[in-house]
Amino acid sequence: MQPHLIVTDLDNTLLNAEHDLDELTIETFQALAAEGHHLALASGRHFHDITAFRRRLGVPAYILSTNGAHLYAPDDSLIAEQWVPAELVRALVELPRDADIRLNLYTGDEWLIDASAPELKALHAHTGFHYRVADLEAHDGNGVGKVLCIGDPVALASLEQSINEALGTRVHVTYSMAHSLEIMAEGVNKGATLERLLTHLELPATRCLAFGDNLNDAEMLALAGHGFIVENAHPELVRRVPDAARIGHHHPYGVAWQLREFFALT
Repeated sequence: MQPHLIVTDLDNTLLNAEHDLDELTIETFQALAAEGHHLALASGRHFHDITAFRRRLGVPAYILSTNGAHLYAPDDSLIAEQWVPAELVRALVELPRDADIRLNLYTGDEWLIDASAPELKALHAHTGFHYRVADLEAHDGNGVGKVLCIGDPVALASLEQSINEALGTRVHVTYSMAHSLEIMAEGVNKGATLERLLTHLELPATRCLAFGDNLNDAEMLALAGHGFIVENAHPELVRRVPDAARIGHHHPYGVAWQLREFFALT
């Protein structure tokens, strides 16, 4: 079989219910790499967060981090990146929001948060990458790939409306989970970065498999020649990408089983 590109989201897609990798998934990725296929991990997570999973997989893989704001080669060399303009970061930080919403900034090296949020630590327990509490009001807005707001979905919906009214199309707004509102630069999403990666690899979209579960995966799934939505996906994602195939639940092994079937792995 000709080389394909396999690109997958992490949380609630490739990872299990404990936000970790299982042995079947690791074995599957190693088998695909041995057959000469290209692999990529695409997530809203920070680059340093994702590299921990790549090490566990034990394969060379491209990384589309921060919802596509940064694209890295398997050797960690930077292929492309796009920051949120500093003035827009400042505008987002200064925008009124519910007191219980946690404001986060993803910089080149750090995950900054405006106050401690112990409930987030379980999500990153298997990577060792954690936030640092900082005065985000004092941040100059430079070198930020993503502004992340974490909180109650109703409060986030109100904030999303305020962002749309204030900034319009100058930013790209999406959700990675019901409680995670993600804001990147205009035109930044996993699909746009996947298109850049396909060009880099000189592969057509017809030889790309993509897997996802939430709204920040929509553009990526729509671009791939073979888009797969896990059973536990956000219902709106199914409506946005109606041509994507439905597969099993992410826990256990939904992505791994589909890959083994597609590539006839024994």
